[in-house]
Amino acid sequence: MSRSDHKKNAKQDKTAPIVKRVVKGKSAHHGGSWKIAYADFVTAMMAFFLLMWLLGSTTQGELEGIADYFKNPLRVSIGGGSGSGDSSSVIKGGGRDLTRRESQVKKGEIEEQKRTINLKAADADVEKTEISQLRTLKNRIERAFETSPSLREYRKQMLLDITSEGLRIQLVDAQNRPMFASGSAQLLPHMREILQELGKPLNEMPNHISLSGHTDAKPYSAGERSYSNWELSADRANASRRQLVASGLAEGKVLRVVGLSSAALFDKTDPLNPVNRRISIIVLTRKAEEAMLKDTVPLPPPPTEPPTATAPAAPATPAQRTGEIEKPKPG
Repeated sequence: MSRSDHKKNAKQDKTAPIVKRVVKGKSAHHGGSWKIAYADFVTAMMAFFLLMWLLGSTTQGELEGIADYFKNPLRVSIGGGSGSGDSSSVIKGGGRDLTRRESQVKKGEIEEQKRTINLKAADADVEKTEISQLRTLKNRIERAFETSPSLREYRKQMLLDITSEGLRIQLVDAQNRPMFASGSAQLLPHMREILQELGKPLNEMPNHISLSGHTDAKPYSAGERSYSNWELSADRANASRRQLVASGLAEGKVLRVVGLSSAALFDKTDPLNPVNRRISIIVLTRKAEEAMLKDTVPLPPPPTEPPTATAPAAPATPAQRTGEIEKPKPG
């Protein structure tokens, strides 16, 4: 190569552009840790707002119960109260609450228990008032018979006591002083006088009454195939009812009239004792009335105005009932 060519090449090398290539290194990878941190933040915010919602929708009493539970959980578990298993919790689930403690009581159960207690208390008050009124009636009748010269001698034949059904007034036969004619339902004069005295005070009570007739155990000659002690006891009870109505007892006050023959003896040791022949008048309590009307149509309230006094109709005789002439029952 000549000297001129060498200079020419050197000149070209000085004017040629120089390109520098920089090789960049790869940056480090950050990973997904930021996603976990963000999820924790969102979860914390949800828990915070849920807590604020629960606190805002919980009553003061429930808050105090929750506070008591955390202060002393053993006492709440044993004695009961608002806790994790209480149905008063804001979030209610379906089915049985598996976290419920045996000592805890549901809110609905508490209200039902309170309602039951209130009803029992009301019934107890009504029953107490009824018993007080019946005792007042008992004292009034006793004073009337003790102060009346014409009725004082019959006081021993009238037995008064308070039973589970109400005030029971029993008019019993004495040895020489029966209430009815022998073997019939015909009222004797002193029995009419006694029932006349009882008609007015019984009518002033709002309670219904029940009448039952009783005889001793001495049967009729024909036994129970014809007119018997069953018919006689029922006839005597109805004769007493008619006399009470004629003496001022309002119609509709009598709830039941039955004849029990000698099935419920007063003196079980002596079935022929005259005291077994008696009329039982019961001024019924409300519970006794409901028990009698349980399987029947409820009756309207008994009237308080006495009807016009009329003479009671004469009861039918055994001969009229059976077509046979029966021998009257002795005693």
